[in-house]
Amino acid sequence: MAYARSDQPKMPRAIKLLIAGGFGVGKTTMVGAVSEIRPLRTEETLTDRSVGVDDLAGVESKSTTTVAMDFGRITINDEFVLYLFGTPGQERFWFLWDDLSRGALGAVVLADTRRLADCFPSVDYFERRGTPFVVAVNCFEGAPVHDLDEVKLALNLKEDVPVIYCDARKRESGKEVLITLVKHAYQKRTAVKVG
Repeated sequence: MAYARSDQPKMPRAIKLLIAGGFGVGKTTMVGAVSEIRPLRTEETLTDRSVGVDDLAGVESKSTTTVAMDFGRITINDEFVLYLFGTPGQERFWFLWDDLSRGALGAVVLADTRRLADCFPSVDYFERRGTPFVVAVNCFEGAPVHDLDEVKLALNLKEDVPVIYCDARKRESGKEVLITLVKHAYQKRTAVKVG
């Protein structure tokens, strides 16, 4: 019988995380900012065919859209590697979410205070599936700033759902969001095992 040698390097544990939220909220930007590899992007140019389908209110200058997913990776240490999957934001691409979320430890729901209602589909999706999630309020220039408790109340979130500010363009800010998510997801998982 063959046994693996204990001095062999271990494969790092893969942790799958989702970055979700409404159209134009900064999912692609966040994955790109924190990924240690050149992210895989499935962006396409918005055309006149999206008129009346994609709501550009608040993001009028947006010229591209994710049509399948974004993918990035972060190596934490020899033990853990985070795999990031950014979901498409438009309703017409939501059919992809079930496949993207399979096996995920948890999710980040990015929020834009100019269009806070765009978060509801993501929040509802993860609540229905029992997927641990955090809400990260992406601080867009010129967007109204609301107290995090007000955002939590507006989104009707459960008390234990963390809500934090972030700047999706900044690596350190994105890393803080991911750390908050991983801690929250492990707390939820531990609570389920104990309960």
